[in-house]
Amino acid sequence: MPAVHHKLLLEDALQDSPQTRSLLSVFEEDAGNLTEYTNQLLQAMQRVFGAQSEMGLATEQLSQQLLDYEKKNFALGKGDEEVITTLQSFAKTVGELNSLHSELANQMADSMVFPLIQFREKDLTEISTLKEIFGIATDEHEAAMVKYSRLPKKKENEKLKADMVKEVAYTRRKQHQASLQYYCALNALQYRKRVAMLEPMLGYTQAQISFFKKGLELVSKKMESFLSSVSNMAQNIQKQLDAEAETMRMAQKELLSVEDTVYMPDKETETVNRTLIQKAGYLNIRNKTGLVTTAWDRLFFFTQGGNLMCQPRGAVAGGMVLDLDNSSVMAVECEDRRYCFQITSPSGKTSMILQAESKKEYEEWICTVNNISRQIYLTDNPEAVAIRLNQTAIQAVTPITSFEKRQEGSPNPDRAKPGGAQPAGRDSQKTEAAPEPEDLIAPGTPIQFDIMLPASEFQDQNRAGGRRTNPFGETEECTAESDDSLLQQVFAVRFLGSMAVRCGNNQEVIYEAMRQVLAARAIHNIFRTTEAHLMVTSSSLRLIDPQTQVTRISFQLEEVCQFAAHQENGRLMGFVVEGRDWSDGNEEGEPSFSAFVFESNTEGEKICYTINLAKEITEAKKDPEALAELMKNMPLTNDGKFLLLEPETGDSNSGENQEDLESEA
Repeated sequence: MPAVHHKLLLEDALQDSPQTRSLLSVFEEDAGNLTEYTNQLLQAMQRVFGAQSEMGLATEQLSQQLLDYEKKNFALGKGDEEVITTLQSFAKTVGELNSLHSELANQMADSMVFPLIQFREKDLTEISTLKEIFGIATDEHEAAMVKYSRLPKKKENEKLKADMVKEVAYTRRKQHQASLQYYCALNALQYRKRVAMLEPMLGYTQAQISFFKKGLELVSKKMESFLSSVSNMAQNIQKQLDAEAETMRMAQKELLSVEDTVYMPDKETETVNRTLIQKAGYLNIRNKTGLVTTAWDRLFFFTQGGNLMCQPRGAVAGGMVLDLDNSSVMAVECEDRRYCFQITSPSGKTSMILQAESKKEYEEWICTVNNISRQIYLTDNPEAVAIRLNQTAIQAVTPITSFEKRQEGSPNPDRAKPGGAQPAGRDSQKTEAAPEPEDLIAPGTPIQFDIMLPASEFQDQNRAGGRRTNPFGETEECTAESDDSLLQQVFAVRFLGSMAVRCGNNQEVIYEAMRQVLAARAIHNIFRTTEAHLMVTSSSLRLIDPQTQVTRISFQLEEVCQFAAHQENGRLMGFVVEGRDWSDGNEEGEPSFSAFVFESNTEGEKICYTINLAKEITEAKKDPEALAELMKNMPLTNDGKFLLLEPETGDSNSGENQEDLESEA
């Protein structure tokens, strides 16, 4: 231990000379610096102790987290059994290390932090207290000396002088005792500070050595083989990762080497698959956001069985949007957007408008929904059925804007072929089994999508049982029967299509015609429809242009042999008109049939009911008594001229304003 070169001499305490005071100030400055340094050193040691304590808590939490890996039940955790076992072994080892860290933290608290705190609270605090006592004693001595120095020379003040002498002696003794204690403490501090600096570090080092020794025993004896096996396992996993990364790099390079057309949303070179019974992809759906405003949302749609499903981005599963069984799908024009189509439920009450991103997607979605609506997915081999029906549809539907010339002037060349339609009497003798589509409509029959016919085609249309006025709006001479018509009802309709059929005594032929017309519109992207007013009277059916009031085409009521509304979509209705085919030279002509399909704003059943009522009136005209009985049960207009299908809400219009008598139009 080196010798102390400077110390305060106790013999100089009583004299309290300036030299002693100067040396005392050096010791006091040293004590102040020591106090400041001790506080900083204690903060550093407390930080080390806190870190070690936190290390113990952290290792405890780490051990628990390693055990929790097994409880997470990762969805892609197949093959993690070996990893789970390894982590459990690590958790056990970390738990043992945690006990060592906790023990090290306790040793640091006892042998490092506590001695320094004790030095600061005992020694440094004692120096500070003695300094205050020494200062007070010095001040009292100085005050006594001032009083003593002011004593007068007169003898009568001897008693006062004696009192002052005693006071000076008392304060000087007190100062002397305080200075002796203060000097001794300052001298001892020079030795105690050395011990206080060394003892904490000695305890810290010994605690660390003990920790490392125990840790070395733990690692060297129990974990050498374990760590070796874990290292090998990690290397094997890294090799697998490198191989997989190389495979993915090559696959990425190959996928990125394609042409730029792959990224284009609408490629003209792609072929359309019309035999799909399943489809998935992103579509834009139109949603109403107000009375007149709409918004388009891009969602992922897919078919599942007979249902159309929708799954928003980020959702775990999709939800059903619409039941596609017996539904209808058509291409539509919507808000100046391309590739839009509409799906309507069988009841007609639910519909949605969707937009595809390309023409291929647009046509495939329409074909897929159309295939599903026929419930092809319920058959044993739906793919083969879809292919067969698609081939039949392509052959059966050819989009034209008017009837083509038939071979040899016949409205339907298949009438003369074997297997054509038989007369009504023969048809009634057939069995009740459901007819095949080929028995109802001949394959390859053209479809007319527009009733605006050129003048050269009037005769072909008249052969099917129709009667038109000339294109200048001049009507033919009205018969007395039309003038005295007892029923006039007008409905707003849209003409969808017409085609020749093989029979006229079966409602199934109307349903099949509806199916083929809608399928043809969907396949060939025909979405324009002709608006018209269908007037039902007790003698005829007339299709009137709503703007010019020109009769486009008319049929005598006795020529309408069958009429029906769609079983699922109530807005669809159709009727079959019987005509004559004189192509074989027969004077009477062979019967021919044509089906007309319409979409109405009201229920198709109302139109069918009106046609049926008109037929009843026609039959009742043959018997005046039956007609009178029928008229008694029918409401009439105020003038007693026309029948009312619904109660009047105001003044009825005259026959001259028949275009205003629309039914829910």
